[in-house]
Amino acid sequence: MKLRKTLVAVAAVAGLTLAAACSSPTPAGTDSPESAESGEATESAGPFTIGISNAFVGSEYRTQMIAAIEDVFNEYQEQGILDELVMENADTDVNGQIQQVRNLINKGVDAIIIDPNSATALDAVFKEAIGQGIKVYAIDQAVETQEVLNIGISQQDLGAASATWFAEAVGDGAKIVTVEGAAGNPATEARWAGAEPIFEAAGIEVLTRGDGGWDQTTGQTVATDLLATYPDIAGIWTYDGMAQGTLKAIEAAGKTDSVITTGEARVGFMRMWNDLLDTGFKTAGVINPPGTGATALHFAVNQLQGLELDESKLAEDGHSIILPLDPTITDANFAEYWEPVKDEPDTYVLDSILTADQVMAYFK
Repeated sequence: MKLRKTLVAVAAVAGLTLAAACSSPTPAGTDSPESAESGEATESAGPFTIGISNAFVGSEYRTQMIAAIEDVFNEYQEQGILDELVMENADTDVNGQIQQVRNLINKGVDAIIIDPNSATALDAVFKEAIGQGIKVYAIDQAVETQEVLNIGISQQDLGAASATWFAEAVGDGAKIVTVEGAAGNPATEARWAGAEPIFEAAGIEVLTRGDGGWDQTTGQTVATDLLATYPDIAGIWTYDGMAQGTLKAIEAAGKTDSVITTGEARVGFMRMWNDLLDTGFKTAGVINPPGTGATALHFAVNQLQGLELDESKLAEDGHSIILPLDPTITDANFAEYWEPVKDEPDTYVLDSILTADQVMAYFK
């Protein structure tokens, strides 16, 4: 509860809605007068079984994502709406994640929430699940399967927001390198798709793109090597947990005053940022909320209870709910975001979770 209270404080300062997952879920009950008047379908009152597929556990982001899902699930379980949370949560490749989904199908889940390893390679197994009447929701990263509902921020827009600040900071025509997520990962590719045109428009020369594997230690190693190989670069564009590793490498090289970097809104990175403020160090942090999985659970419950999505709220692709980005954290608003979370562990990621009532606004 402490974490969510701090987020409410952030929201009040920033004028945002950083809603707590602990808000009581609002079930779409079969006896609701509003449902009867509107003719909404109410196929089943449950209880329902939810399956989770997460194929990468070596990340504080994913740990927090799973914890948020569990919190919201427990609230629905107490109300008798959900009965079991079946977890497939282990490091694995695309083939392993396909098996995760098949395991969930075999266990008879009613809905699957998945953080996918690929935008396209899971298409066949998604169709297997949907053919069994299982609803599928992709979070954190979008998939192309039309029958799957993508729920989350636009990773492309996140990349563009980070790159916009970075391009202005390093200046037109600058030479830079990057430390990015694992090559081929949907979020990695989407963020680059958002950043690349901004760099091109500014005439920024990207000397090489490093693979940080979404890992702080790997990010630090890669950044250290890049600083040695390209000693005259103006900056390193990065994000996620790799940002803290990259900043450690820049600090170790004594270049916090000459090499610009970006980050993501995680307490460890923000703590280093806070310690460097008096030196004139400048950076930016974007918010990629791990609570998207908890938000998706609200969507799943509504649809399992027969509510119909408002198609006008879908993105142009017809199967994505694009949640709004929170503002980029910069030196100008850093204190507003730092004060409520400064006592949290370094692994804590600033979050944004829609309540059940807020999710209801996406339905007819």
